[in-house]
Amino acid sequence: MAKRSKKRRKREPTPTVEYTDPEGNVLTLRQTLTPGTIRKIGEPPSSAASSIDDAWQRRYEMLFERLTVSWEIAGLPLDDQKLLLGRYRMASAEERRWVQRTIAQHVERYIPELA
Repeated sequence: MAKRSKKRRKREPTPTVEYTDPEGNVLTLRQTLTPGTIRKIGEPPSSAASSIDDAWQRRYEMLFERLTVSWEIAGLPLDDQKLLLGRYRMASAEERRWVQRTIAQHVERYIPELA
């Protein structure tokens, strides 16, 4: 018996916002997240063994993963989610601070329920 193919709904492109750091690198973030994603990011850590710092770092990784569409660094655009997260984890302390400040400002402006 042949399987029926599911008709996929065409997704509207999510609106994005671009942020440029002092060196000209461009971070592109989604303006919105789904209610389920917002709920998941707002959940407390699942393990009591997590320190406050661990929970804070994980929250910013989750925000970075869910919000970042692309990150152009030194003219090289990255848009693959695995590469983006790997690059974020390898970022210098200064780059991480800029990304975290940018995400915090972005969330405050566009997704205040997470602020």
